[in-house]
Amino acid sequence: MRKPSLLRKCPAGGGKARTPALVLLLFFASAPCVVAQTSYYGHIFFDNGPRTTAYYYSGGKAVEPSTLELLDSKLPLNSEVFFTPPNSVRISWKSAPGGSWDAQIKVMEFRDREILFAGNTVSFWLYSEEKILSSALPELRVHDSNRGFSEAIKVGDFSGDIPAKKWTRVHIPFARFQAASVTSFDPHRLNSLIFEQGPADCAPHTLFIDEVRIENDSAASDSSSAAQPAPKNLRAQGYERHIDLTWDAPSGWEANAALGRFIIYRSLDGAKFQPIGMQTPAVDRYTDFLGSAGQKAYYRVVASDANYRESAPSATVPATTRSMTDDELLTMLQEACFRYYWEGAHSGSGMIRENLPGNDRIVATGASGFGIMALVVGAERGFITREQGVERLTQITTFLEKAPRYHGAWSHFMDGKTGESLPVFDVIDSGGDLVETSFLIQGLLAARQYFNRSMPQEIELTKRITHLWETVEWDWYRKSQDGDALFWHWTPEWSWFINHRLTGFNETMIVYLLAIASPTHGVAPELYYTGWAGQSEAAGLYRKGWSGSSEGEHYANGTKYYEIKLAVGVGSGGPLFFAHYSYMGFDPHSLTDLYTNYFENNRHLALINRAYSINNPGKHKAYGADAWGLTASDGPRGYVPEAPDLQDDQGTLAPTGALASFPYTPDASMAAFKHFYRDLGDRAWGIYGPIDAYNLDNDWWSPIYMGLNQAPITVMVENYRTGLLWKLFQSNPEIQSMLKKLDATTADLRAHQQKPAN
Repeated sequence: MRKPSLLRKCPAGGGKARTPALVLLLFFASAPCVVAQTSYYGHIFFDNGPRTTAYYYSGGKAVEPSTLELLDSKLPLNSEVFFTPPNSVRISWKSAPGGSWDAQIKVMEFRDREILFAGNTVSFWLYSEEKILSSALPELRVHDSNRGFSEAIKVGDFSGDIPAKKWTRVHIPFARFQAASVTSFDPHRLNSLIFEQGPADCAPHTLFIDEVRIENDSAASDSSSAAQPAPKNLRAQGYERHIDLTWDAPSGWEANAALGRFIIYRSLDGAKFQPIGMQTPAVDRYTDFLGSAGQKAYYRVVASDANYRESAPSATVPATTRSMTDDELLTMLQEACFRYYWEGAHSGSGMIRENLPGNDRIVATGASGFGIMALVVGAERGFITREQGVERLTQITTFLEKAPRYHGAWSHFMDGKTGESLPVFDVIDSGGDLVETSFLIQGLLAARQYFNRSMPQEIELTKRITHLWETVEWDWYRKSQDGDALFWHWTPEWSWFINHRLTGFNETMIVYLLAIASPTHGVAPELYYTGWAGQSEAAGLYRKGWSGSSEGEHYANGTKYYEIKLAVGVGSGGPLFFAHYSYMGFDPHSLTDLYTNYFENNRHLALINRAYSINNPGKHKAYGADAWGLTASDGPRGYVPEAPDLQDDQGTLAPTGALASFPYTPDASMAAFKHFYRDLGDRAWGIYGPIDAYNLDNDWWSPIYMGLNQAPITVMVENYRTGLLWKLFQSNPEIQSMLKKLDATTADLRAHQQKPAN
């Protein structure tokens, strides 16, 4: 039987209700709400899932003789029946005497999302192919995020009978949920909806559930406002396997930032349009992954308001996918990742958000430094004009000049509007963060060398960057004048409470290099060997403590892993971002110390990582010769710095691991890119390029992008192609002076080591 996709007015014209139609499976390019994401996710509990057969944020159980359909313990997603495209959650059950079942739909959690809903009513849409009497519907219990839960209520008391082949909206005031838990119960912190066995009628039933949201009862009944104007200027650009759509939001659309959406329609013949996906209300971009070259499609976009009323459609635009060369594919990859930093930046400051979707307030200092380097690539490759790049950098430097500083260092996170330091991780993380500051300065110094033309705007920008750079008090972060290492954090309230010594090998080499390079607050080059490559007991304990391995505890390693020698590194090397963050601007070719050349060492880190993935001792589904790059990301159970060892390997792959390794492993990285894009693109490719991470063991696909993970792709691919950022950063006179000092220190130490004992 053919099933209805969405029963409402079709924008193709005529004002007629849509007839039932089979909707093709496709990927919902889940994209973040850039301007009003906090508001949107303060109301939305479930809108759609990825292109998977089951919904990761769900679960269920049945006790015989009752039954409940589950796929790997999860509730199925259905891409043929939905209220908003591209899918809905399906619950199929049979309630029998002596049995029981429950089906859970959980809130989608991601970094910086506070589970605190605004409103006093939960609403959702229900659909059934056959009529279901209200008396046969399940009961519903809700749980909050602090172990509180309600008594069960009868869904039928609020929905009435569910007619066949028609969507029914259900509203349940929070006041109707009475606490049943020992702990307090707060429905505003709703964590899960649990549908439970109702009357045992021994009959099979199926419900489709969509658009679960929390709203005020007045909003739920408001139908007074006029329909929205249509989106304008729809554009479509075809690539090898996907098509990117962009449009201009209609005037006055901001009022729908919390509860509205855009609906995307596609036709493969130019006549019959079907809804294929939706976009959150403050994002004017969508990615449709068609899966092959040579496919032509036609598109329309409508604005859908808080009450799901659709505007007239936009103009229709066509686009065709096409075969692309490897060079064209790399440009496509760079530009897609670049958009995170251009379109997703905080509008008030130009700084980069920690993640999208996430918290509107939070901008990240290190990610902003990475984003600045991505902006340089964008200007060089024509993604934006040079003038636009100068304007954005001017906005960022203006913000940084006014933001609080702690002996010159900025905090890890700041309020993108006010500059206020935000202790996101802990109350003690409220002051200067020297590592994040280093990532920022690395980007600013590269930009200073790029935007250096004899034009008033660029001359002024260069001066401002120089002032920011020269007012970082690197020497303060030694803790004392004779300190043998640099330290990560300092705050006025907590002083050196965190006491995190910066000891290599990890992502923090750039801190020591910049500290030595500083013309105003520099440290002696010997600190590189006493701090970063230190041999003290404290340094050895630090390395062994985080890694659990004695290999490399004295900085030098020398062990072979999969027949690949690792000169420097702890254990088998750690997460792959160790080879990226300090080397986006700084060229690792240029540094050979007592132990290794760092381009070669980083190349070996990447090769070991890939060899581990091929060997795959943990038997994870995702790994292989073209699927590698274990590095830090958020996974199904939160943040994990994945690394090529069983202790730190949970089966999650972040594409940035392999893709930011292009300079070290170009052939293997290209093969990984083609796998991520061509084989997994229906789930792994969205509006900002490859998603942050995925885990095939759990069929989990990250709902976010991370500011620390997209820019390394854009920048390191450029370093592979042209060496642009390496050339720019290395051209700073302070960096050249630093290298000479460090080379001299290395030569003195080497001579001392070779001097025969008396």
